[in-house]
Amino acid sequence: MSKTVIIIPSRMSAKRLPNKPLLKINGKSIISLVYSNAVACKIGRVIVATADKKISHEIKKYNGNVILTSKKHQSGTDRIWEAFKKLKDKNLKYIINLQGDEPTICPNDVIRLNKTVIKNKFDICTLASKIKSNKSLSNKNIVKVITNQKISYINASKAKLFTRNIKKNNNKTYQHIGIYHYSVSALKKFCELKRTKNEIKNKLEQLRALDNNIPINVILAKKQVIGIDTKEDYKELKKILEYKT
Repeated sequence: MSKTVIIIPSRMSAKRLPNKPLLKINGKSIISLVYSNAVACKIGRVIVATADKKISHEIKKYNGNVILTSKKHQSGTDRIWEAFKKLKDKNLKYIINLQGDEPTICPNDVIRLNKTVIKNKFDICTLASKIKSNKSLSNKNIVKVITNQKISYINASKAKLFTRNIKKNNNKTYQHIGIYHYSVSALKKFCELKRTKNEIKNKLEQLRALDNNIPINVILAKKQVIGIDTKEDYKELKKILEYKT
């Protein structure tokens, strides 16, 4: 039995792009594309955690697994912790938080992330990719991560800072990808902590960990990921993916 579960937090009320999970690309909703990629990893169970019945109905159309959560959560990580507790599965040792707006996430990168965490016994680990343009560097909707050391596909380094604002690129600055791999104990500890001023100001929940001296390891993804934060992101990705088909 797998020791890892993938939980995808999803909500309809994103301020920059309302109803984002149900927007269509090639006739399929964004949340269903994320769910399909998670299933393709074949790591373990895949569950969508949401407070919205519209999202629940969408996932159930694909015979997917859904756990309804409170509407009060202020971060996706807090939402997946509630969902995880409702599972009541003591065999699970790891939780992958795959954000619901990453429909181009590569299953092979997720598989390698899972193997790296288990091998190195990391408490928290995430993925990042190389920044390929100044446009991405200056885009405040794209989260950047600065690491202590250069990272590779197999060698991790601890995150020094997550930020939306950065003026100069260097060989330790990467584009963050919306996925976190937690040990159960690390996720529990994280969710028991209060939101920090830094987290609230920057709207980056991972800063709660760094502000409390909880390390986040980072490894390099082989495939670039296009996240969907704005209407422009959606239009761009829709154009790319529908052109390919």
